Amino acid sequence: MSELGRNAITINGRSYDWPDVPAIAICLDGCEPAYLDTAIAAGLMPNLVDIKQRGTVRFAHSAMPSFTNPNNLSIATGRPPAVHGICGNYLYDPATGEEVMMNDPRFLRAPTLFKGFFDAGARVAVVTAKDKLRALLGHGLAFPDRAVCFSAERAGATTLAGNGIDNASAWLDRPVPEVYSAELSEFVFAAGVKLLREFRPDIMYLTTTDYVQHKFAPGTAQANAFYAMFDHYLGELDALGAAVVVTADHGMKPKHKADGTPDVIYLQDLLDTWLGAGAARVILPITDPYVVHHGALGSFATAYLPDSVDRAALIERLRGVAGLDLVLDRQQACARFELPEDRMGDLVLISSENKTIGTSAARHDLAALKEPLRSHGGLTEQRVPFIVNRRLPDLPDAPVLRNFDAFYYAVAATRVAR
Repeated sequence: MSELGRNAITINGRSYDWPDVPAIAICLDGCEPAYLDTAIAAGLMPNLVDIKQRGTVRFAHSAMPSFTNPNNLSIATGRPPAVHGICGNYLYDPATGEEVMMNDPRFLRAPTLFKGFFDAGARVAVVTAKDKLRALLGHGLAFPDRAVCFSAERAGATTLAGNGIDNASAWLDRPVPEVYSAELSEFVFAAGVKLLREFRPDIMYLTTTDYVQHKFAPGTAQANAFYAMFDHYLGELDALGAAVVVTADHGMKPKHKADGTPDVIYLQDLLDTWLGAGAARVILPITDPYVVHHGALGSFATAYLPDSVDRAALIERLRGVAGLDLVLDRQQACARFELPEDRMGDLVLISSENKTIGTSAARHDLAALKEPLRSHGGLTEQRVPFIVNRRLPDLPDAPVLRNFDAFYYAVAATRVAR
């Protein structure tokens, strides 16, 4: 354990005890609770079964929108998007007219827990599957003495600034995985086990990719194989004495019609018809560089409107569209979902469990979708697992418990006997 800090520290207004043993949070990207249930029923997760029997089993709610970047940064900061500022994978800046990815630390408005603990003297390790999160999660860390932060996607890089390990692929003796593969997540878990053995971090975050979950439903052979693989590494982390919290950034639901084609409300097309071509601008915060498995179709959208529009009348009209479960103005949505007002459109729209929201039909390339669409972003993907490998009887349940409480309870669990 590190020697510089031992007292409780305050990060983003929350107090965290100093961990007595390594505290680990695992974000299983896209882990709809049914994935764990079906894999357990098939006898493929004996380590998780053991942990559930002697540990703590709850459900938590994710931050909204239930997308990757907002939730990973919520877990990393212990706070909702209104505090840390990352409210999507993708952002529209009305001042410049540009649509940009929110993967640059300049968008981050609060320090991460990793920086807070590092500054207090802790050893910190962060491993992410996709490189889009690396710069955000590693922001403020100084390498390489007490910090490691790298992505499986770019594990072969030898000149990558600020990762703490040159050529993680060689270090782990594993090839750099394909970005669209289960192996990308396996690399994260294998690296976590090796880091726990050799680096012995006080705080460690492992976050995966939802490639498998977008393509394969719970109980399928491919999904079960993924969770059996995860169970193996979870058992190793548990056996090495760490306090571990397993949660997710969001769930995952089928978003297709009976014939297997995506079930989409093309909102830009709809608003172009109602208001005139280009009068409104629809932004899909799910958009990121990895659209092969979801086609940039999710269940949360925001729309920027011209000043001349009667917004109250438009909201009522949109609420009559089948498949739109919630239509709110900016202020209502930001208050309800703890979002930053200056980074949201005039309207926020959320679709129902089995529908998605698109822009224009012509703008979505769905040729790469080989299986029926599965996606996320809405309220129906907000419920996620929250499992601790030690007993915390006073832990609340959803909706009070949030996935971004992961490190708070991981650290608390370090003071409880295994």
